[in-house]
Amino acid sequence: MDLFANATSPVQPLAARLRATNLDEYVGQEHLLAQGKPLREALESGALHSMIFWGPPGVGKTTLAKLLANLSNAHFETLSAVLSGVKEIRQAVEIAKQQLAYGKPTLLFVDEVHRFNKSQQDAFLPYIEDGTFIFIGATTENPSFELNNALLSRARVYVLKALDEQALKKLVHRALTEEKGLGSRQLELPEQSLQLLLAAADGDGRRLLNLLENASDLVDDKGVITPHLLQDLLSNSLRRFDKGGEAFYDQISALHKSVRGSNPNASIYWLCRMLDGGCDPLYLARRIVRMASEDIGNADPRALNLCLAAWEVQERLGSPEGELALAQAVIYLASAPKSNAVYMAYNEAKRAVKEHASLEVPLHLRNAPTKLMTELGYGEEYRYAHDEPDAYAAGEDYFPEELEPQEFYRPTPRGLEAKIKEKLTHLKQLDQQSPIKRRK
Repeated sequence: MDLFANATSPVQPLAARLRATNLDEYVGQEHLLAQGKPLREALESGALHSMIFWGPPGVGKTTLAKLLANLSNAHFETLSAVLSGVKEIRQAVEIAKQQLAYGKPTLLFVDEVHRFNKSQQDAFLPYIEDGTFIFIGATTENPSFELNNALLSRARVYVLKALDEQALKKLVHRALTEEKGLGSRQLELPEQSLQLLLAAADGDGRRLLNLLENASDLVDDKGVITPHLLQDLLSNSLRRFDKGGEAFYDQISALHKSVRGSNPNASIYWLCRMLDGGCDPLYLARRIVRMASEDIGNADPRALNLCLAAWEVQERLGSPEGELALAQAVIYLASAPKSNAVYMAYNEAKRAVKEHASLEVPLHLRNAPTKLMTELGYGEEYRYAHDEPDAYAAGEDYFPEELEPQEFYRPTPRGLEAKIKEKLTHLKQLDQQSPIKRRK
């Protein structure tokens, strides 16, 4: 007698119950699966190959891998890089070999493959090459940075996109109408509630279904998922934002480039996107200070002070006052005249320092606080600029003797740098006219 015959099996989450079992149920990724597209052609021809699925969470990477296995009549074996190691990899290899002995191919799906280290990733290579299994790795991170070149060279990368509104609506419809979903509950989802749900899902199908399932557990007897109910449910939710991942670096790049491109509207949008996603405001403050020096520089020196002040406000007052100060700084930077002359000069000077040995300071530029130093010629023939006409020692040379004078700083004709450029041009003319030239 089976003691567990009447035990109740655990109910699967809605997302698992609605997992697509054929291509008609699968939503999104038309750029890969529409007629004539590369992955669809590989499926129809039966010529499956090893691949990497790169995309944000909840867009159907695991589901697509299972569909590929089903359509290819292959055994589906799965590993999670978070929970597995070399031991589990070897076990999967043995299972694949056993399946192959019976004439059945194996599709090995590795979730979060970027979490495997180099040696673990290398462990797959010989079995991919000899056809022990078809390898599919799923990752939310940029494969170029997170996966070994050897593995990338043996697998084709497919980029999966966040689900658009049409795909998300299709998922909602299936969830509310199908018996295996919430169809038996006869729930009502008003248009305003639907829009709230779509916005909160942020392109993530699994998140959409989880939110819908949670909301269905909280409805009243009328079965209406009201906007108020959803707002309570979503009060602490954040949009998709991985503080160490691809989305993080994409968004800070978008913010920086919007500032550099003098678009205050796009700049404030990306700032708010990052804050909305949970980015540390102090990290943003540090990056904004960098933008002030890199992209505005001396075209408007006030920009750096304003950004430092915004950073201090964020540290002292926190949210929301500090975030408003960051917004002020970002809009100012985007609206300010642009110059990367300081940034370029700094990089050129760094290269020059690395290219030359430790060149000595010329004697005339050295201080002579002792009698010995004076006797050795320290400070001899130094020209005190304030004693010269226009407080400028025309024709003087301040570089090491072995290094020809360099021009690192080239001010732009924008903002305050236009005045700086005009002054430096005048001083250069004085150098050319001066009868005193240290370097012949």
